[in-house]
Amino acid sequence: MTFWGFAMNFMLRMNLNIAIVSMVRQTTKLKYYELQNESYEHHSSPNASSSFNNILNQENVFDWDERQQNTVKGAFFWLHMVLQIPGGLLAQKFGAKSIFGFSNGLVALLTCAIPFMAKLNFEALLLLRIVQGLIAGVAWPSMQAMTGKWIPPHERSRFVSAYFGTSVGTALTYILCGYLMDWMGWESIFYVTGLIGLLWHACWTYLIYDSPNTHPTISEKERKYIEDSLGNCIVKNISSSTPWKSIITSVPLIVNIISQIGYNWGMYTISLQVPTYFKFVLGFNLKQTGIWSGIPHLLLWPFSFVFGCGCDYLIKIKIMSITNVRKMACVFSNIIHGLFMLLFSFSGNNETFAIFNLVSAVVVSGAISSGALPGIVDLAPNHAGVLQGINGTIVFCCISISPYIVGLITFQQQTIEQWKKVFIVSAAVCSTTGLAFLIFGSSKLQKWNNVEQKDSKEIEPIV
Repeated sequence: MTFWGFAMNFMLRMNLNIAIVSMVRQTTKLKYYELQNESYEHHSSPNASSSFNNILNQENVFDWDERQQNTVKGAFFWLHMVLQIPGGLLAQKFGAKSIFGFSNGLVALLTCAIPFMAKLNFEALLLLRIVQGLIAGVAWPSMQAMTGKWIPPHERSRFVSAYFGTSVGTALTYILCGYLMDWMGWESIFYVTGLIGLLWHACWTYLIYDSPNTHPTISEKERKYIEDSLGNCIVKNISSSTPWKSIITSVPLIVNIISQIGYNWGMYTISLQVPTYFKFVLGFNLKQTGIWSGIPHLLLWPFSFVFGCGCDYLIKIKIMSITNVRKMACVFSNIIHGLFMLLFSFSGNNETFAIFNLVSAVVVSGAISSGALPGIVDLAPNHAGVLQGINGTIVFCCISISPYIVGLITFQQQTIEQWKKVFIVSAAVCSTTGLAFLIFGSSKLQKWNNVEQKDSKEIEPIV
């Protein structure tokens, strides 16, 4: 359910990125001969030149330029960071089941209203996406709080790979929506994905529990195994006092956040921009755009799971320390990921080389499930929700400017040369932040994890 919960989470945030290629007509104001000379004659693929007239003549709905398109793509993240820290605190107080479920369920409901708001006016759609992003902000930190209560340290890499339901959600969104656009129009994307999200919410509400102690059918053997594996790193009745000073001055946490900024910058550049790049620069049709935007994300999760199993094994038999395993994973999720993005930026009109490097960049990024992502829980399981909230706040503050930068670079210049700059910047950010974690990162349990018990109450769920 966690896997599919994250799949829904990303399906609902990524659906607009593929739908927008059908919602708008090509609005670049470059003259035809400039496009022909700069983009199509020297750079673009045969598919691009053969489909040029089709792109310009499509009966689309909205005349949004590149800046407007990237504005509405990025609007989801404008307030996404606001509820990250409160989300972690709410999960500690009321339980992750209610917070995570509420977030996904309400965002799914609002998704069904996107076609109406888009047709109302651009500003209405913008406002709706901002509200969706705000509500979705509580999801990740709340789930980290649940991870700290359920998952033993030597199993976290495998479990956190379930977070990469995000990749499957993204893949299914792009592939499914490519066909939906072709068959029923872009509006169907939001109705279908919204309905799927609501169905997931119903299942989550009736099947999930916050901790082993609250689960009605868990065996005593399994409950004891989980509690013994967690040892004293989890306190059932933690104090309401959060060690803020220790948290915000923690070097391991700061370095972890830096590495996640780079990783997310790279992945969100790919997720937000590649469908537009494929359609308007390489000239892919709607189905091709959906398929090749989605396949890399579909392959990410199997790699993440297998890589996570290997990392957990290394930790369990004590061949490598937890810190060294996290650093090894960061080499893949940030540094090698960045190198493949750099190669992608130089692939030009070679579609095969472009797709190979894109797939490779996305797949190796799955190592984050064994790197910085579980590293947050390693530092302080009792405060994992708050730490993820801080991480999410800072990360999304940083990456929210990415679509704006892309809009500036590509405004009225949908050419391979301009897009090359976009991907070079992303590759640099991704790789250099990975080096920071490699040098200064740590996953040792922090002293401030253990807090004084205030009472003997277990977490009380909202419902």
